[in-house]
Amino acid sequence: MKTAQAIKNRIREAGVSFHANDNIAPFIMPGEVDRLQEEVTEAVQALLESLIIDTENDHNTKETAKRVAKMYLKEVFHGRYTEPPKVTDFPNVKNLDQIYTLGPITIRSACSHHLVPITGRAWIGILPSDRVIGISKFVRLTNWVMARPQIQEEATVQLADLIEQLIQPKGLAVVIEATHNCMTWRGVRESETRMTSSVMRGCFRDEPEARAEFFRLINDR
Repeated sequence: MKTAQAIKNRIREAGVSFHANDNIAPFIMPGEVDRLQEEVTEAVQALLESLIIDTENDHNTKETAKRVAKMYLKEVFHGRYTEPPKVTDFPNVKNLDQIYTLGPITIRSACSHHLVPITGRAWIGILPSDRVIGISKFVRLTNWVMARPQIQEEATVQLADLIEQLIQPKGLAVVIEATHNCMTWRGVRESETRMTSSVMRGCFRDEPEARAEFFRLINDR
């Protein structure tokens, strides 16, 4: 049985989804990503042949299938196949009760409709409760969520859900601004348009003053 099919069988037996932006790491056994990479290499090679590209004699594409398989599994889509970053939370011993923001955080993802890049920036706003995490962890979590085929609206919610589960802040704001190559490189080919999505929870949703302070903090940069 192929590795991909074995992983799918485990996921289906567990009754969970394996959509493009799902993390399936719990169902992958040690060593299987490398075997899966070999299978993806074969599939990409078949695609290149279907596109009538002579990979035997074209020196530029001889190793393209292998490179593409490695890129998808271990780089641009690694958020599907790896466990979440280890994040240790700490007591808010000083009872910090002021808003802090992080950003811009560089984001790199791919449109799940065409598998072409989404690039942009993210900002996160926090009003802490009784638990906090180190600021670098927000960057790691953002990178992990975005490293999957995504649509921006769902990615914004995924990131907000993850942060909320970890530290249950009194207020949480996530804003993502990105350029989508599925629109700039193909389709309407509009190169100036950017998409902005946001999730506001807690005080940022319920209190206009807190929301205004968050946007003032990120817009002043």
